[in-house]
Amino acid sequence: MKRPLFILLCFSSISSVAQAQHKTENIILITLDGMRWQEVFGGAEGRIISSKKFVDDTSALKKKFWAESPGDRREKLMPFFWHVIGKQGQLYGNRDLGNKVNTTNTMWFSYPGYNEILTGSADDEHITSNDAINNPNKNVLEFMNQQKGWKGKVVAFTSWETFPWIINTKRNGVPVNAGRMKAESNPNEKEKLMNELLFQLPNITGDTRLDGFTFHYAFEYLKKNKPRVLYLAFDETDHFAHEGQYDRYLASAHYIDGFIKTLWDWAQSQPEYKDKTTLMITADHGRGNKNEEDWRHHGSKMPDADQIWIAILGPDTPALGEMKKEQQLYQNQVAKTLAAFLGFDYAGEGKKAGDVIPLAVHLK
Repeated sequence: MKRPLFILLCFSSISSVAQAQHKTENIILITLDGMRWQEVFGGAEGRIISSKKFVDDTSALKKKFWAESPGDRREKLMPFFWHVIGKQGQLYGNRDLGNKVNTTNTMWFSYPGYNEILTGSADDEHITSNDAINNPNKNVLEFMNQQKGWKGKVVAFTSWETFPWIINTKRNGVPVNAGRMKAESNPNEKEKLMNELLFQLPNITGDTRLDGFTFHYAFEYLKKNKPRVLYLAFDETDHFAHEGQYDRYLASAHYIDGFIKTLWDWAQSQPEYKDKTTLMITADHGRGNKNEEDWRHHGSKMPDADQIWIAILGPDTPALGEMKKEQQLYQNQVAKTLAAFLGFDYAGEGKKAGDVIPLAVHLK
């Protein structure tokens, strides 16, 4: 369950990025709620992994995730990120190298962050809580779903139950399977089993679904229905951080990295997706880092909680790996970049969407 403190559309501007040649025909957008850049780029943090306050068995956790160098630690934590994206794609946000990604919203919690990711602009006037209210802002999923030939080829699977309101499926009809929703459209045997287990296993996250269910529901849908745009929103990293359980926070990041590997390996084995699919991965907000306790928290009163990261892998993205030059990117650039990969110019509605990430989309 979310803590109280605490995804663009211009119908008149559908000029294609246009006649440039792009190889990407499908997008998988993935978010890890509240996943810090510190662990993405540095692996487990020493002062936290050694703390009995946040870790039940420090020796066991260190055996799994600890190494002396940050490079080794991050490979242990997120091997797909660093063995594949780090060699074949691009990773933005290592602030230790001066490469920065920030939110433009000033709230620094989930709904405002997802709104900015999906719409391409912040809305600090209307999106000021995590309450389940229909988002007045149109978004890039909606935009793609309304393009000729794309309707019904855009879908979202999310752990957090509030996403139907964030995406505003009531207005735009983009299907969102969220929270403790079952697979209800002609479920296969695996989905039938998950439908049962969803309500038979211990419920430790309230109305928010465990990420394993979200992944497998999405993966089964992907295999059966072959969508062109799939949005996957995971939540456990945020949940376990709030609970002060660093061992579970790291474990969640590790197996989500494994989920992403499974998606990528499967996509590269399918003719509809092989060398035609781009992954975009990011976070809705950061977390604190000033003292031992701050990693649990975020929000406008928590310094550095606007600091995020972006990872991209696909056929139109040059293999530059970890971006090591000083640079400033923003969360509001995700939506326009997503559309650009698919050959569309997404301008946003009302507020202008952030610019395409310059080095990420290399079209000929």
